[in-house]
Amino acid sequence: MARRSKGRPVDGIVLLHKREGISSNKALQQAKGIYFAQKAGHTGALDPLATGMLPICFGEATKFTQFLLDTDKTYVVRAKLGERTTTSDSDGDVVETRPVNVDKATIEAAVESFLGESDQYPSMYSALKYQGQPLYKYAREGIEVPRKCRKINVFSLTLDEYDAEREEIQMTAHVSKGTYIRTIVDDLGEQLGCGAHVIMLHRSKVGHYPSEKMVTIEQLEEKLNQAKSEGLEPSTYIDQLLLPMDSALVDLPTVEISAQQGIAFSHGQVVVCGSVPDGVVKVLANGQFIGIGERNADGHLKAKRALATHQ
Repeated sequence: MARRSKGRPVDGIVLLHKREGISSNKALQQAKGIYFAQKAGHTGALDPLATGMLPICFGEATKFTQFLLDTDKTYVVRAKLGERTTTSDSDGDVVETRPVNVDKATIEAAVESFLGESDQYPSMYSALKYQGQPLYKYAREGIEVPRKCRKINVFSLTLDEYDAEREEIQMTAHVSKGTYIRTIVDDLGEQLGCGAHVIMLHRSKVGHYPSEKMVTIEQLEEKLNQAKSEGLEPSTYIDQLLLPMDSALVDLPTVEISAQQGIAFSHGQVVVCGSVPDGVVKVLANGQFIGIGERNADGHLKAKRALATHQ
């Protein structure tokens, strides 16, 4: 007999406001428990030090997490000048202290130099894997391993504040996927000749999702308890906070097919329809989202990832 999954089938996305001091996986497990969801995954880890937007995908929405992983992000970061640490943030040990001899104009010029495309080597304290193990595990053991340089794009980077007395700066960064803000801060500190490390990091935006849609674990628990106290299903209020699965796919072109064609699509059959654009497309059957597809060699629509709930 097949083993039944624990939890209930929940499909959708909640924009969790991760608090400081816990891992992204811990935050994921907390949200999964509150929703009593069978399946859940997050889209792009935040360091324990970091706060802010952590999209949690439930159920069928986990099929589309890659689109949120691949999208651009916006961060507010505060950095301490004059100190360099092992992890490029305040969780690490200070390895070098240097005097800070800069002014606002010098900092602004240095900040501007990071705009555009560049190559970035990921931090040894990142979650990227080498031979099956995350880099931070090697770093904690004092082992340096090869890291592949990656192309990043800094769309905007602004100096929002320079506190000369505290020797701290605050910036807002809009960056492409895979960009390490800690590395930018560390590189900026070296360019200024004084060193720097992150003391606060907040992710305010993932793709098009607005910050006002974020909810904390405490807010979810409050909604859960409210439903229970009113004698309602526990999911009554928390499910209202879920965003549609296809909200992660707003940048994809849409192909609309009939309900009958949708059934064929969901069973992996090729669908002959109107013009199918190149690349991945969002598929609607009779106005209902049923998955993503792509054009085959004959110009017809084939399934890439279909919703099981539509089969």
